[in-house]
Amino acid sequence: QVQPVESGGGLAQAGGSLRLSCAASGRIFSVDVMGWYRQAPGKQRDLVARITRGGNTKYADSVKGRFTISRDNGKNTVDLEMNSLKPEDTAVYYCLITSFNGMDYWGKGTQVTVSS
Repeated sequence: QVQPVESGGGLAQAGGSLRLSCAASGRIFSVDVMGWYRQAPGKQRDLVARITRGGNTKYADSVKGRFTISRDNGKNTVDLEMNSLKPEDTAVYYCLITSFNGMDYWGKGTQVTVSS
């Protein structure tokens, strides 16, 4: 079992920065893709960014050029550096870890609030 634990959310002003971190505990040898999703009130949970074990990345169009995802395979951690934050980035951010056998493991989420 892989359990993601997020940290680093909080309050930022528009134009500011925040960094989210997620650490995987449990059967860490099975981690494949690591990523971040977000869900704003009344909206569906959407992909923000994800990164494969080999370092291939995918970003939502809305965050390209502002957010950067990175991971440390040795520590099984994934970070999301968020710059030039906008009020529309306000959401609960969830870490998702996918194992090599296709199982998805969600973190409990961390709130990010961006004030205008």
